[in-house]
Amino acid sequence: MATGAMLPWALRLPDAQGAPVANAIPVGLEMYSVRDALGKDPAGTVRAVAEMGYEGLEFYAPYFAWSQAQAKDMRKLLDELNIHCFSTHNDSDYFTVDKLQQARDLNLILGSKYMVMASSHAKPGPDGWREVANALNEATEKLEPHGVKAGYHNHQLEFMMADGVRPMELLAKNTKPTVMLQLDVGTCIEAGADPVAWIKANPGRIRSMHCKDWSPEAAKKYSVLFGEGVADWTALFHAAENGGGIEYYLVEQESSRFPELETAKKCLQGFRSAHQT
Repeated sequence: MATGAMLPWALRLPDAQGAPVANAIPVGLEMYSVRDALGKDPAGTVRAVAEMGYEGLEFYAPYFAWSQAQAKDMRKLLDELNIHCFSTHNDSDYFTVDKLQQARDLNLILGSKYMVMASSHAKPGPDGWREVANALNEATEKLEPHGVKAGYHNHQLEFMMADGVRPMELLAKNTKPTVMLQLDVGTCIEAGADPVAWIKANPGRIRSMHCKDWSPEAAKKYSVLFGEGVADWTALFHAAENGGGIEYYLVEQESSRFPELETAKKCLQGFRSAHQT
């Protein structure tokens, strides 16, 4: 993949014959998936995630409370384990003038390439979503000169019709092309939208994807493991890698019938089987 070739953390993985595959798309873990373990033992949890075979990770909002010294210690561990911080998930207020610099500096220390807005708290109506788009654009102007890009992560709300329009369509239309549209597959499906069609409608902008499955069965919902839900992963991978602009995948799991770390390991096994890497 052309974009992958430009990434400092683009990886080379062995193929079936043991030869390296140039620019293979890496898979990481959204650390919210192991939030309880991470809260108790950050270093031990990151080490466990690396030992499972994940090539990267995405820290979520609590990272913002780290001091620069703590962030440097975490970066040292990441380098030791040869695992990368692909991006971070951030509350919308991390993009405000008084917090953006601190978030940017922590992301730079961690080696993160994307600051993703994961909770927008938009005001009701189209104008509220346009304000979110403007905040992303303004942050982009301040982040990109330092080598960090902005992104937006959807939940169900962004794909649900309101006032005759889907908020996600407003965000895509009103943000700069360099703003990543990070696709959460499960919430997109639950909202009744087609994630494959969304990827095709926004070429080059789906640079990362939360590989989270979903089941319409009331007793299961997001507790299903990767591959146990209704997501068409074959079609999703094909769309993402043929015009979608994917740079890295992220497994995410909200809950399951297994402990957190076991769940993360099982989901990676499911991902590898489906993606054949």
